[in-house]
Amino acid sequence: MHVFVTGASGWIGSAAVDELLAAGHTVTGLARSDSSAAALAAKGVTVLRGDLDDPGSIRSGSLAADAVLHLANKHDWSNSAASIAAERGAVETIGEALAGTGKAFLLASGVAGLTAGRAATESDPSPFHGPDSPRGGTENLALGLPGVRSVALRFAPTVHGARDHGFIAAITAVARQKGVSGYPGDGTNRWAAVHRSDAARLVALALAAAPAGTRVHAVAEEGVPTRQIAEAIGAALGVPVRSVDPDDVAEHFGWIGTFFGMDLQGTSEATRDLLGWTPTGPTLLEDIAAGAYSLA
Repeated sequence: MHVFVTGASGWIGSAAVDELLAAGHTVTGLARSDSSAAALAAKGVTVLRGDLDDPGSIRSGSLAADAVLHLANKHDWSNSAASIAAERGAVETIGEALAGTGKAFLLASGVAGLTAGRAATESDPSPFHGPDSPRGGTENLALGLPGVRSVALRFAPTVHGARDHGFIAAITAVARQKGVSGYPGDGTNRWAAVHRSDAARLVALALAAAPAGTRVHAVAEEGVPTRQIAEAIGAALGVPVRSVDPDDVAEHFGWIGTFFGMDLQGTSEATRDLLGWTPTGPTLLEDIAAGAYSLA
């Protein structure tokens, strides 16, 4: 199968591309920079230059492929409106190209914000609709496309591993800067987690077998308490660990504090049953202890 991948050189995308190639697929990857293009070409990936603000490239890549894997996102927390608009525009462009073709369309989503007070399951619909909602409401937009095998890839809030530059890296950077590893309140709110290798393997399995309209959860651990995360970071950095008053979380952590103070649990029982997916990578706390973040 010929798969067009946005975000092909990103944290999850680069690992997913490796899985797709190993499964015998051919891949075209969208590349914004020379370095990304070179890295993809070295793997044997066909390079299509462009980015999320270039609908022409996204449209041509989608039209030429048998399936589309959309993993790119600006993740610009200083200008969330721009990130949301770009995400919505990209999915609309892909949807227009694939409508009525029966082709597969897998897009990145998440378990964050789906439920309150319990772990999100695959049967929970996304509450986000419309272009101004989180991620531009793109999960519902994609799953509603006519004549497309759309699949929502809901990733845990932390897809962890060595060289990760996401949420746990940001929390670790705050601990390094402040000289203390903090956790919000009593630290009982929990984060779902998955190792990057397991997430990438799930992407390939979903492409091969997930039916249209499926929501799959890339979740290996249902929820790791934030106090345990902070304690692991503190031990890895050799700094003390303490609670941060909820009223001070934003000031202490900056932008990441909004997320670190949330309860972001998720399960993956239905995904495991459907696709035969069994996570085998290290846990989040094992990764932190092994220096995946403290060596940055």
